Amino acid sequence: MTKEKTKKRGRPTKAELQRRKDEAEKDNIIKWVCVIGIVLVLGVFIQNARADQIVHKFKSPSFSGVGTSSHYFTAENQEFNRRKEIKKELKSAIEEAEREKENTTVQKFLRNFHSRVYAELSRQLIANLFGETPQDSGTLTLEGNTIDYSSDGTYLTLKITEADGTVTIITIPIGSFTF
Repeated sequence: MTKEKTKKRGRPTKAELQRRKDEAEKDNIIKWVCVIGIVLVLGVFIQNARADQIVHKFKSPSFSGVGTSSHYFTAENQEFNRRKEIKKELKSAIEEAEREKENTTVQKFLRNFHSRVYAELSRQLIANLFGETPQDSGTLTLEGNTIDYSSDGTYLTLKITEADGTVTIITIPIGSFTF
């Protein structure tokens, strides 16, 4: 046998050990580079599998056309409701102004005065019909309205003719009243 073969069978030299150590480190580095490379390549493929195209979309339905009719309907409905609310507020303000105008001291006085005048006219009419000297017929004109009354002893008939020509006739049995 030669010297080389004996050396291989025996204990390795320092150079041989260093070479084996360098080869093992080289193999480890290659393994790590391969693992990292495989991980990177898989990462790229996984990202591409999950990726989607970037597509620009308008948010406003007026531009995109998606949901346009409901967008227009919603806008129109809001405008309609706002106009309706404004009309309601305006009507409320007008009614409040009219109530304030009717509740002034002068208006209260006039309402009270009219009430008393009508009560007095009513009292005089009752006195003419049922008083100590009852009248069989008569006429009373009040603010363009004509009130004709007549009695036949059994029934009292009131004929009210309004200013526009509308006629209302009221017939009251006299015998049912007891004073």
